[in-house]
Amino acid sequence: MELPKRYDPKEAEPKWQKYWEEHNIFKFNPDAQGEIFSIDTPPPTVSGKMHLGHAFSYAQQDFIARYKRMKGFNVFYPFGTDDNGLPTQMLIEKTKKVRAIDLGREKFRKLCMDTLDNELRPKYVEDWKKIAMSCDFSVFYTTINDHCRRLSQKSFLDLLKAGREYRKEAPAMWCPKCSTAISQVECEDKELSSFFNDIVFKVNNDGKEEELIIATTRPELLPACVGIFYHPTDKRYTHLKGKTAKVPLFDFEVPIMEDERADPEKGTGIVMCCTFGDSTDAEWQKIHNLPIKEAITKQGKMTALAGKYEGLKIEDARKEIIEDMKDQRLLLSQEPVTHAVNVHERCGTPIEFVHSKQWFIKYLDLKDDMSTWGKELNWFPQHMSNRYENWVKGLQWDWCISRQIYYGIPFPVWYCKECDEVITANEEDLPVDPISDSPPVNECPKCKCKEIIPETDIINTWATSSLTPNIAAELFKDHPVYEKLYPMTLRPQAHDIITFWLFNTVVKSQLHNNVNPWNDCMISGWALDPKGKKMSKSKGNVVEPQVMIEKYSADALRFWASSSSLGDDLPFQEKDLLTGQKTITKLWNASKFSIMHLEDYNVDEDFEKDDLEVIDLWLLSKLQKIIKVVTGAFDKYEYARTKLDVEKFFWQNLCDNYLEIVKDRLYNPDRRGDKARMSAQFALYHSLSSVMKMLAPIMPFITEEIYHLYFADKEKLKSIHQASWPEYDEKLEDNQAEEAGDLFINILQDVRKAKSEAKMSLKLPVAVLTVEGKIPLDLFSKIEDDLKACTQAQSILYKELKADSEADYLCDIKF
Repeated sequence: MELPKRYDPKEAEPKWQKYWEEHNIFKFNPDAQGEIFSIDTPPPTVSGKMHLGHAFSYAQQDFIARYKRMKGFNVFYPFGTDDNGLPTQMLIEKTKKVRAIDLGREKFRKLCMDTLDNELRPKYVEDWKKIAMSCDFSVFYTTINDHCRRLSQKSFLDLLKAGREYRKEAPAMWCPKCSTAISQVECEDKELSSFFNDIVFKVNNDGKEEELIIATTRPELLPACVGIFYHPTDKRYTHLKGKTAKVPLFDFEVPIMEDERADPEKGTGIVMCCTFGDSTDAEWQKIHNLPIKEAITKQGKMTALAGKYEGLKIEDARKEIIEDMKDQRLLLSQEPVTHAVNVHERCGTPIEFVHSKQWFIKYLDLKDDMSTWGKELNWFPQHMSNRYENWVKGLQWDWCISRQIYYGIPFPVWYCKECDEVITANEEDLPVDPISDSPPVNECPKCKCKEIIPETDIINTWATSSLTPNIAAELFKDHPVYEKLYPMTLRPQAHDIITFWLFNTVVKSQLHNNVNPWNDCMISGWALDPKGKKMSKSKGNVVEPQVMIEKYSADALRFWASSSSLGDDLPFQEKDLLTGQKTITKLWNASKFSIMHLEDYNVDEDFEKDDLEVIDLWLLSKLQKIIKVVTGAFDKYEYARTKLDVEKFFWQNLCDNYLEIVKDRLYNPDRRGDKARMSAQFALYHSLSSVMKMLAPIMPFITEEIYHLYFADKEKLKSIHQASWPEYDEKLEDNQAEEAGDLFINILQDVRKAKSEAKMSLKLPVAVLTVEGKIPLDLFSKIEDDLKACTQAQSILYKELKADSEADYLCDIKF
């Protein structure tokens, strides 16, 4: 057999990627009878190219898909891309150097779709194929295509009919930079430097002027002040109940009231309420029926309410107001402070609360149910359920799903210009765009007004992404398999979007179908830089997976990704890829050697256990234990345990020891006999085959290459990834053989060490090798021929150690 001299991943990986596609190796078969394992594949946000975090977490989920396929499951593993909403709008604006507001909605949307279809998405998806994702890429969706638009709009209509959606003029979280409302899930805390400003409010207390000191980080909100609060038990201020205070610089008065939300320990213990500085302000305004004043526009500038500060940006207004208060001696002191500020996770801009009309999903009344739903899921690792539970406990707002942006899925509604009646699209017309499509009626059904205006807002992208199990399953809506695809088996995803994607998907599934969307949640960690820091372009610490694949291989990158236990963050170390590449080289060389000696091996010929040489049984017994352990680990999504144990078995047991031990039998059948050689071939074939198959989910390219050198013809299969996962064989477990083999290895290492210390060649003979061990003499005699061949011992003397001996064995070597 003519075997290639070396393995070249640059040639092999594209070759096998093309082969898999041409032969439909990973294609889902909706007509197959086997049990389905369905995966709610995360649709990556189209962002130009795959980043290292993608390669890290998607490789880990692909380990599971490939394993389940080998275990006989009919794996439903779709692929989609998330390409609607604000992220895509920002990407196109940056890529094409345009502003959506300048082009208008229709032209900008066409630019987005053309750029996605013809430039961005095809290249983007290729990155996922290059890391060997075994999805069925023919089961494909984009979250902006007609299929997804229809389902997203139908979801909206269904929840509206169920009374779970409402449109209301209310305080909403707002990003001034992105000019859109956002939801609680899209906020994150960011530590920012600021000042606590002690400012003077003046109170007329029975004819005497009293100064009231209030500490605030946001003096620019003074024109929107509507009240002052203190804790009911705070005796410093109880005498002011029912009084009013004059707002500094703006000379209007606001009521002083008591409320348990005021913290006596924070600042001066008394706080101003402005509409709207934060969520507490919004609660106070609602509970105490206070007026609504808007000091800040949706563009992040001061309103006419701010008087001479009108039109200034927030930061500029803050500086000028502070200076004016200093001049009028209304600012007593300033204290530097670093505090957590809610910012928009997309752009890092501090959020504001503005009064506007938005669409909401009502779910705050379901917090107890949400907690129960989370507990019903199988979490891997289990502790990740805490993030879900803590998020549920901290929910304060219903889900705001409307966005004031130019690109995305439109709300399927129109409004009566006269009475604001909501007019919904007919389900059979979906998807619709109210701006370009006519309403389903000619006049308002309520007031008969004939002027009907379209909704211009966009449905938040998470409200669509939270439907991914349905989106994927609905692709088979007209096939009997549809009933088996939902709920799905597994949701794999990173831990940072538990509150975004996982939580919202659970909510949507329960609201629509009264069931959790999947059984298991597999949560991955983050890929960090070598110092354990989060990667970002601004920090200059980004590692591009494309560069690493070119330098090493996709298999080496996947090998690195398998080094991290599920859920753990993993700092990127290039040396780990180098280790992966060395493992690939070792697999290639060990396989070439083995295949060379397996040319005449009859795969159909089975060996009885008693016919096997002890050293062969030693290897096979250890292999059975590995198969048993790693199969159980993979069933619990513990791929890292599989990688660690199989790699150790391959390097230490198979390569470092066994291949050296059996060389004599393989090279010298005339001297050792055909039976001894055939026993070695049996052990070698099954061990190497099992190692390849157990590593195939992690390193799919090199294992496919080796499989096609020899095993594919023997097993009559097109791919190692269609082969069966190795089965544990209890009959081949043999503790006595392992004990004898372990003694053999210890003796061999002692001889190697002695020759090395004596600076002798390992091929030089040993005159007398004396061994005392705890295994029976008759068992030792069965390994003696292999031991002589490996150690070059001319004579071996053996006797059993006394049972009470503290040593496991004793070895004396004479040259």
